[in-house]
Order: sequence, then C-alpha cells, then structure tokens
Amino acid sequence: MIECPNCHNKELPGALFCRECGAQLVGIAGMSTQTIPGIPTDRLVAEAQKLPSSPTPAAPTGVAVSLHIFDTGEILPLEGRTEFTLGRSAEGQPILPDIDLAPYHAYENGVSRLHASLSLSQGQVSVTDLGSANGTRLNNQKIPPHKPYQLKHGDTVALGKLRIQLLICS
Repeated sequence: MIECPNCHNKELPGALFCRECGAQLVGIAGMSTQTIPGIPTDRLVAEAQKLPSSPTPAAPTGVAVSLHIFDTGEILPLEGRTEFTLGRSAEGQPILPDIDLAPYHAYENGVSRLHASLSLSQGQVSVTDLGSANGTRLNNQKIPPHKPYQLKHGDTVALGKLRIQLLICS
C-alpha cells in the first residue's frame, strides 16, 4: 500500500493520485508537506462560483450526447451505443475502452485502463466509476465506485485529473 503524504489515506500500489485529497503520489519520496489552515467549504463554493468560467460549447449538430475534453477543447460525439467505457489503452492490454483517452495524456492524468462507464438511456446519462485507482469526481465531488450517478448538460467529470464536460443536445 502507498500512503498519501498529505492526508495519510492508503492507496493501492501504482496509484498516481490520492483518491481522498488528489495529492500526487508519484515521485513523492523525501517530499514534505505542510498543513494550510482550511477555509469552510461554503466559502470555497461561493468563491468558485465568482470565478469566470469558459462558456459551455454547444454539442455538434445531430449528435445527442458528446464529451468536451477541457485540455484540448476537442469534442467527442457518443454515437451508436447506449453504454461506453472510458479509459486509456496500453500495449498488450486485452480489453480496450470504448473511448480511448490516451491521446489526451490520460496516463499522466491518472486515468485507469478501464476507469468509468457512461450509460445513455431514455434521454438520461449516468456515470459509474469502475473501481479506478485515482477515482472519479462529478462537479468536484468524489463519487464512490460501482454506483451510477445522473448527469446533466454541462456537468464536469474528472477521471483522475483529466476533466471532461458532458454536452447534451436536446
């Protein structure tokens, strides 16, 4: 087990980021951290709402659901299926994700090979973490593995540190 130097949470060997606090676990030997006095969560939320945000791009025409990759601005349409696995491919991997995020620096951002799934059903979209090493966050809130969470247009899903925005065209 790896212990997070920041919050002392126990992680599985190979984890890049702490599931609890998001601290980087790779290359931390000999590194020390210091505790900074906390700010009440309500104040953080209020401050985050004041920050200017990039406008939510419109989904491509004729596509019901798409994913917007924040780092590149690229939009990936979700077509032809009702369930998609998200992750990264690796050489020799027997099972590949439906949506390969390797071109978007998935490994460096802590995306697991099979990180999460998206389900589309009757105009609804849900995300489920598949027991990933570095966790999944929905609008900055960590979600537990193997439990589906309802998404809406504009929601942000973070797989490890890779941020993706859901676009639903009605």
